[in-house]
Formats: sequence, structure tokens, C-alpha cells
Amino acid sequence: MTEHVKPQDIEARSFEIIAKELADRGIVPDPEKDPVIRRAIHTSADFDYAHTLCFSDNAVRIAKDLIREGADIVTDTNMALTGINKKRLAVYGGSARCYMADETVAAEAKERGITRASVSMEHAARDAKASGRKTIFAIGNAPTALITLREMYDEGLFVPDFVIGVPVGFVNVVEAKELILETDLPYIINRGRKGGSNVAAAIVNALLYTME
Repeated sequence: MTEHVKPQDIEARSFEIIAKELADRGIVPDPEKDPVIRRAIHTSADFDYAHTLCFSDNAVRIAKDLIREGADIVTDTNMALTGINKKRLAVYGGSARCYMADETVAAEAKERGITRASVSMEHAARDAKASGRKTIFAIGNAPTALITLREMYDEGLFVPDFVIGVPVGFVNVVEAKELILETDLPYIINRGRKGGSNVAAAIVNALLYTME
């Protein structure tokens, strides 16, 4: 038998189910992290996120403070960009953007023989430094984006204000996430192979929807 739920109540019902299944598993997330974990589960139907999402000290508070200060959000895919609630972000003065479809980025990546994700992170860093605007990086697809952020950090070229790192896949994905976990940067990282642009957007939205 299917369950009759009014369209406007579907999300609330989904979160009720998630809460019950977490309780059935004996999982009690930290209250501050709970909305992020639950929305990642809601997006993916994967309860592993309750165990694999890693948060730096005070990560949620730091991310929300950045948003309140008008921080911009840079994604590594247009899919993640589309999924972010940009109207809610704009309330605090921030905007979201993705450099991946930029013709200049594509041409430079081809000439240098590196990924567009790497070049897009370099362009985003350059723009952030030029504007002086705080920037949150939401990476859901390309491990090379995380690798490039780490390289710029190590070389003293750029310090990301916050990194959401949830790329999905098999090549350099686990290693790239660990590179961010090793730093003192504020982060929300999903250990392992799982992730995706939808999860990156979900994490951003979880922060936005629980702003006080």
C-alpha cells in the first residue's frame, strides 16, 4: 500500500522517516551537524552519510557566519549551482557561481593539459582575492578541484574560507578528500567514494535553511 501524503508535506514526511530510521539504528547526530547529515541522507537515501560526513571544529557555525557576512559560493558543476537556493543566499548578500562552462577556462585547461575543474578553482581564487569577498567552495564532482585548492593553500597563493568536499567517483576521490582533512581549513568532507553535486548542493541548502 502506498502512503497518501499531500505534495506540500512530502519533504516533512521524508524527514520524519529519516529521523525514525536514524533512531532505529541507534544514531544520534550532534544537534549542530544534524540538519546537514539529514539533508544529505534525504538527497541520496544513503544512511552512510551519518557515519562518513566529517566536520572540522565548529564547521557549521563558521559556514553560517560566512554566509551572514555575504560569502559567495563557488561550485565545480552547474548541477550543484542549479541545486543551491540562490534566493536564500542572496538574502545575506552572497551569490553562487560556477566557472566550468567559461570558454576561457576550457581553453586554458586544454592548453595546459589539466582539468577544467583545476583551472576553474584558480580563476575563482583569483576573483576572490581581487574582490576581497569571502568564498565557500562546494565541490561535488571533481577531485582535482580539491587537489588544486590544497596546492594553492600549500604554496601560500590562496586560503579558502571554507571547503565542502563531497566529490564522487573512483580516481583520486578518496585521496583528494584526505588532502583537505589534513589541513586546518574549515570543512565539511565526506570520506570515501560517495558524494555528488546533489549532495554538495544539499549541504549548502542545509546551512541556508537553518540560518537563524
